[in-house]
Amino acid sequence: MMRWLSNVFRLGVKELASLASDFVLAFFVVYSFSFSIYSEATGITTNVNNAPTAVVDSDRSALSTRIVDALLQPYFRQPALIDRAAVDQLMDEGRYPFVIDIPPRFEADVLRGRNPAAQLNIDATAMTQAAVGGGYIASIVQQETTNYLHSRGIERELPLRSIQRAYFNPNLEGVWYNAIDALMENLTMLTILLVGAAVIRERERGTIEHLLVMPVRAHEIATGKIWANALVVSVFGTLSLLIVIQGVLQVPIEGSIPLFVFGMVLYLFAVAALGILLATIANTMPQFALLAIPVFLTLNMLSGGPSPLESMPAPLQVVMQASPALHFVKFTQSVLCRGAGVELVWPHLLAIVALGALFLAMALARFRRMLARAQ
Repeated sequence: MMRWLSNVFRLGVKELASLASDFVLAFFVVYSFSFSIYSEATGITTNVNNAPTAVVDSDRSALSTRIVDALLQPYFRQPALIDRAAVDQLMDEGRYPFVIDIPPRFEADVLRGRNPAAQLNIDATAMTQAAVGGGYIASIVQQETTNYLHSRGIERELPLRSIQRAYFNPNLEGVWYNAIDALMENLTMLTILLVGAAVIRERERGTIEHLLVMPVRAHEIATGKIWANALVVSVFGTLSLLIVIQGVLQVPIEGSIPLFVFGMVLYLFAVAALGILLATIANTMPQFALLAIPVFLTLNMLSGGPSPLESMPAPLQVVMQASPALHFVKFTQSVLCRGAGVELVWPHLLAIVALGALFLAMALARFRRMLARAQ
């Protein structure tokens, strides 16, 4: 056992030295856990921000004025007052994704309890903005109408009153989700890339033959590559969480950071084993890239992060249970966003370890055959 640990440690140190000497790859690691996460968190948003809005105010009443004045920044620009005849042309030109049409005698009908309707025209080519912004405007119209009735001493509610309570992200800040999602993506991508590049680099430079004449075995070589590259990614991932996400972006971390780091290490073990498996299939770095890109995209897009698992077809939901990324996304969201403890996330940790052991067994079997062909 001591000999095995010594060999694995020395082989891992060799991997760290090799990575440190590759300035391009080292820079890519630093960039991926700093500027990349910051730019992705702040540059991509699903919220409505500074949306152009127009109003057809055929009522010209105090209530319609209240509704127009309630469309405030940063969600909406100052609304433009337009004629009804210009609505179709302006929306065809894409100038206003939201146009509110307030009919004549709107205020009078509201005061008499006739429940009049105001029309909201939405340009749904911007689908996310259309859905979120439409909800904002409907809520504003309803709230302003209710407040106006109360100001006139009329304690009458609209037919339906909606009260929403958002847990874990009360203001629905997209930066919070985007930052953590970017961290999970980069953990997966960097681990596959670094471990795969380490194996391919040995083959392209011919140093794999040097290892074959040394008193080391295939599983020692593979384990050395796994722990060294996983260590680099876990260190930078933890620093990114503390400095970039929690420090610069001010994303609150609800749960235990040590628990997250522990789960992250287990996940990196599983993904690193997958990276070695892919590297034993490819012969060159371009081939590895062509193989790794669709694997990474599949792990990322079907992980439950970009879209909920429940919205996928039922057979695909069953298949994706074999993805460590799916369990890691659930684990991360539970710990970092909802403050869950180990008593709630242990099934995901167990699944990650089981999948990692399976990938490692497959990778070692192919790695031994690859070394045998190199002899």
